[in-house]
Amino acid sequence: MTAIDAVSVFLPSHRVPIETLAAPLRLTEMQIRLFRRFHGLTEVRRDPARSLPDLLLRAVDGLTALRGAEHRVRFVLYGRAFPVVSPYPANPLHDVCRALGLSHALAFTLTQQSCASALTAIEVAGRLLAAEPHQPGEEPLALVLTGEKAFTRDAQFIPETSMFSEGASACLVSAHGDRDRLLAYACAQRGEFDVAGGESPARFQRAYRPALADVIGRALADAGVGLADLRLVLPHNVNLMTWKRLCKLIGLPLEKVVLDNITGAGHVYCADAFVNYRTARERDLLRPGDRYLVAAVGAGDGATFAAMVFEH
Repeated sequence: MTAIDAVSVFLPSHRVPIETLAAPLRLTEMQIRLFRRFHGLTEVRRDPARSLPDLLLRAVDGLTALRGAEHRVRFVLYGRAFPVVSPYPANPLHDVCRALGLSHALAFTLTQQSCASALTAIEVAGRLLAAEPHQPGEEPLALVLTGEKAFTRDAQFIPETSMFSEGASACLVSAHGDRDRLLAYACAQRGEFDVAGGESPARFQRAYRPALADVIGRALADAGVGLADLRLVLPHNVNLMTWKRLCKLIGLPLEKVVLDNITGAGHVYCADAFVNYRTARERDLLRPGDRYLVAAVGAGDGATFAAMVFEH
């Protein structure tokens, strides 16, 4: 059964109040007030001096379980929100693999599901590992990376919805781990919500919460778990209001959702699940046997709604 063996997260220490982004992003005072008062977004993390490979390597630095196990890593998957994150011919993923001594691993990027691509990466990693031959005691591993730079206007905020923070995560995935085992994964890809291609954002917003609620329901049903059985929900950090309304829609107590990072970090692209996982562990919110749910939504050339159920 696919499992997450270890997780590490890096967020830059430099905090940027969203008011200081008004001029460079050409946002009005009313838009800034919407982000702060309605959506609960007050600041983001940025480190202009740190490159994308630097961000990813800082996340891997905290992955102590990788040390000495590099030879067991067969796959490196990079889940990210944007198809292009660096100018040709630079390849941040291959730079990171070389720096880590992982050039022997098959490395590739997943971007098709935008900010939900990290969940796809976990699921794909598990399927690849399950089919990988190995010697006893040398179970293969996959390294799943997320992390991006706020390098363009589109990569800094989602109009009327969220603000992006720079950051990165790294996790080791195995096919038969004992902790944080994947019980179910549900995903819905909705090509009709091609906002980038001119589809009405208002139509997407109306369908957003019902579509995410449906995917959450499917994941729970596949795992044989009810909402009441969940210890926690690790959300995508789009904004506070979205989660308040979703919780009301599905009957989930808001206190079960780890919302700590929305105010002080905002939306960290594909890394939200792992940022919130770290917070849950730091606050001792997960005990062995607890079931928890991870949710993510990606939007761009269509929309993806995804949810996973894990057992800690």
